[in-house]
Amino acid sequence: MTEAQSNPCVIVARCPEGNPVPEDFALRPAPASEFGVAAEVLYLSIDPYLRGRLSGRHVTGAIAPGEPMESELIVRTVENSAAGPTGTLARAFGPWQARVRLPEQALVPIAEGLDPPSLALGVLGMPGLTAYAGVQRILKPASGQTLVVSAAAGPVGATVGQLCKAAGARVIGIVGSAEKGDWLRKAAGFDGCIDRHAPLGEGLDAHCPDGIDMYFDNVGGAVLQAVMERLALNARVALCGLMEQYNQTEVPPGPNPGLVIRARATMRGLVVYDHEDLRESMEEELSGRIREGSLAYREAVFHGLQSAPTAFCRLMAGQTFGKTVVRMGSVPSCEAPSGGLQAS
Repeated sequence: MTEAQSNPCVIVARCPEGNPVPEDFALRPAPASEFGVAAEVLYLSIDPYLRGRLSGRHVTGAIAPGEPMESELIVRTVENSAAGPTGTLARAFGPWQARVRLPEQALVPIAEGLDPPSLALGVLGMPGLTAYAGVQRILKPASGQTLVVSAAAGPVGATVGQLCKAAGARVIGIVGSAEKGDWLRKAAGFDGCIDRHAPLGEGLDAHCPDGIDMYFDNVGGAVLQAVMERLALNARVALCGLMEQYNQTEVPPGPNPGLVIRARATMRGLVVYDHEDLRESMEEELSGRIREGSLAYREAVFHGLQSAPTAFCRLMAGQTFGKTVVRMGSVPSCEAPSGGLQAS
């Protein structure tokens, strides 16, 4: 059996229409390569922005039919490299397959003893940096002010809420289920949650009678419109994600700019790649909070490469809870994320 035959890769079989389904993807032999550092993949990161890439509407470029799915990975090197000796655990960007060869400069070693290593893809990775940058540079929370965050049970939303809560803000999350709301209130310390399937305006009026000082938007669309209608004076709005339109073929109209003017609000788009200079301070602060037990997180862990399409489809359908990752078969069972939501 050749390397290509024994190392399958998840590719895009066709461009999804609406919500992606597992049939939009296929397993194909990975192309053989002799270039780069050889490594085995331990975890795949499953992220909403990948739906934008499949539609050709993301800043990182499109993934076309026939091309491999790719995202951030946690890998273990099987040869010495600039990242460290054989066995070094590193974060990298690469295709969804069991074994990879990656440029040395693409390998970023993760902190020794990080347990589980998948945290480097979640609360201590890109989602954590997104949340940290949004709070530090856009929301700038103040004691007594009110924050609303959408997709609040995801790794970005939950972290945003907890950082603002630590700064003395009232934190209201918009979620997709009662289970998620219960976890945010009990484990993450949110002051209240609103089910996005219920009348949203009524929920916002009940929880935010004096208006909304800060809004971290992960979804866009009708949720963004409802929040914008209730902005307090000098509100700050971070525009981060577009979950509501990722599965749509046409871009919906935006909110009325008059709402921004009326509230004298500040709105700023947030692209995580612009804030790499904050990564070191983010890792230091958030890892410290995890150690002291003041930052809660969840992981939805799927098992094996063949589960990756299902993991992605369930994420885009709102059926996962927390940061979604795929744990590959090469990860010893003792490295399974503790406290995460085990999915299959």
